[in-house]
Amino acid sequence: MSRQRNLVVAQSGGPSCVINSTLQGIVEAARDSQAVGSVFGGHHGIEGVLKEELIDLSRQSPDEIALLRYTPAAGSIGTCRYKLKSWQNEDIDRIIEIFKAHDVGYFLYIGGNDSMDTANKVAALAQARGLDLVGVGVPKTIDNDIGDSEFKLIDHTPGYGSCAKYWMHLVQNANEENAGSSPADPVLVLQAMGRKIGFIPAAARLADPHREMPLQIYLAERKFSLEHIADNVNDQLKRDGRVMLVVSEGLDVGDLGAVKDSFGHTSFSASQITVAQLIVNYLNSKGLAAKGAARCNVSGTDQRNSIGYASEVDLDEAYQVGVKALELAAAGESGYMSTILRAPGPTYRVTYDKVPLPEVANSERTFPAKWISANGLDVSDEFLAYCQPLVGDTMIRLPMENGRQRLARIKKEFVNQHLPTYIPQADRSKGPGK
Repeated sequence: MSRQRNLVVAQSGGPSCVINSTLQGIVEAARDSQAVGSVFGGHHGIEGVLKEELIDLSRQSPDEIALLRYTPAAGSIGTCRYKLKSWQNEDIDRIIEIFKAHDVGYFLYIGGNDSMDTANKVAALAQARGLDLVGVGVPKTIDNDIGDSEFKLIDHTPGYGSCAKYWMHLVQNANEENAGSSPADPVLVLQAMGRKIGFIPAAARLADPHREMPLQIYLAERKFSLEHIADNVNDQLKRDGRVMLVVSEGLDVGDLGAVKDSFGHTSFSASQITVAQLIVNYLNSKGLAAKGAARCNVSGTDQRNSIGYASEVDLDEAYQVGVKALELAAAGESGYMSTILRAPGPTYRVTYDKVPLPEVANSERTFPAKWISANGLDVSDEFLAYCQPLVGDTMIRLPMENGRQRLARIKKEFVNQHLPTYIPQADRSKGPGK
């Protein structure tokens, strides 16, 4: 591209502590680019693009953009769970019309594996239809499930390190609670996110690397019956008098009345009953090998928006992966995702590179079986060596204002609309609230 073209950045899927750090990296790197004109943010992801709701990020105060580092979740420009499917030709046509109307030459999509699929489709179809568009994917997911299980495409995703740090501290504090209240509540069940992959609950072991706590970890990769769990719990109660369980929300213990989101993924937090509550109900109905009762704590979206637990390492890497994505776009390298690769050797060091979008689109890595203990209740020291550097050694210092967090205040200044009102294809058959 010989002249400056505008850029659209959008976000998709569940947010994280560090998603805005990636956004900050993109916007700040674009200021210094000779190839990029204005930066527009799709309001609530690709849905905002379809509706021509584009926030002018180039007109925001640099101070507010800098504060994105300390602002969690996706409130700044919004996210969505809207997946472009093969039959949605009108949506693709509309996206191309929007990009043409606003002289957009670059499209950056921040998200997980489904978002990489969207970025890949938009880039390929736009170019096939004659639009000079560079599409680049930017990784984000607390589940750490993008890429391959050999960690060659990406070592870890921005957002995972902070979620792991959250669980490290949560289990440390929960252990103090359980140790003190165990005469009345000897069993504490903690439920972690992770529909099909165990990276988040596995991070609980960071709280106790020397295995001194009465801690059992149940990953989604291993199936346990309620009877088996009860046996494990009672065996531990006989030894230690108390026990804590960290269980994946996707642990297969029977029917939960699961609810599906628009991506087709199970939304366990919206289900009729949680895994943790089902386990607690069963334990209390069958009886414990100690006096007292079992109780549970089910963490929700706080796992991905508790900015006080954000990892400095994660924040820095999220920023740099955004900068790398902007560099790829400015260089005309369409059809790639910016990535983080770990350098070999005992000292933690990463580089930022690119991988083809088709290789990561809709990919899902698995938690290595070699990192799961033989009895399925723990993870290995090899996993700890992988995960420990991601959480960092410090706690972040948050900017404050009258005792409250000072969050970024991104003004919803939309660019002028040029096209008729449009309803995204997947929304046309839906009624209010559906």
